[in-house]
Amino acid sequence: MPDFQTHLCLLAAALLLDALVGDPPWLWRRLPHPVALIGRLIGWLDRRLNQDGDAPARRRMVGIGATLLLVLLAGGIGWGVSALLRALPFGWLLEIVLAAVFLAQRSLHDHVSAVAAACDLEGLEGGRRAVSMIVGRDPQSLDMAGVCRAAIESDAENYSDGVVAPAFWFALFGLPGILAYKAVNTADSMIGHRTARHEAFGWAAARLDDMLNLIPARLCGALLTLAAPFGGGHIGSAWRAMLRDAPKHRSPNAGWPEAAMAGGLGLALAGPRQYHGTVVTDAWMGNGGRAEATPRDIRRALAVTSGAGVILFLVVTAAALLA
Repeated sequence: MPDFQTHLCLLAAALLLDALVGDPPWLWRRLPHPVALIGRLIGWLDRRLNQDGDAPARRRMVGIGATLLLVLLAGGIGWGVSALLRALPFGWLLEIVLAAVFLAQRSLHDHVSAVAAACDLEGLEGGRRAVSMIVGRDPQSLDMAGVCRAAIESDAENYSDGVVAPAFWFALFGLPGILAYKAVNTADSMIGHRTARHEAFGWAAARLDDMLNLIPARLCGALLTLAAPFGGGHIGSAWRAMLRDAPKHRSPNAGWPEAAMAGGLGLALAGPRQYHGTVVTDAWMGNGGRAEATPRDIRRALAVTSGAGVILFLVVTAAALLA
């Protein structure tokens, strides 16, 4: 089979495996997760190359070099592993497992669902504690509606970063594509911040992550729009909110899944938020929707991303058959 068709077949199986099994805790208690290993390398590069006394121009240059090294190393490892597995009998089974490791459908669902459960069982403090595991904003600044909105926004945005984008790059380039993407995305989450330490050093990682997510974020918005009825919403409302509000987001990509989710659920998401004591004034996604989100809305959002997973699997399977 041509490589593209092979990638699609393997991706369909990996999506199904990840949805059913996810990341077994017993396995990753015994072995380091590949993304954790990528994170260790990024942390080491940050400590060795990003010196406090260096000028911003030098920090930016070494940051570009570090990002390029990450991409080449991750892509090279992916190519080598893929070539080895293709030479082994039934190596394609291991390739499916490896691809599933870099998808996050089940783990994202479990983490977001835990926020709804904590809100129901323990109230506001339980919700704050649970949501602090998946978002970077100050949990103590959130009321119950803020906790629920944060969980829903995380569900939508991370569905793009953790499912659609890795699947997209695997479909195009196989293991090298998904590994390179995860390396860049992990670097963006660790060093792609506008802080005194990382604004220059993490500039390349942040900009490359924006580029790699341009198409996947919009595909994710379309998937969430089509899946709006799974959460009791309407495709038309989700579509109109996405086209209207996504360009208002400070991120070139995050607004597409967030606005689609907001419109589909009839909620107002994003807006002003507090990170480490600093208020970030973001535009509202789903402007005109209600801001008083509830744990029930978190479960509606999970139904939407689950529905998007079904649609994605069907689209990839159909494409594999027609390729």
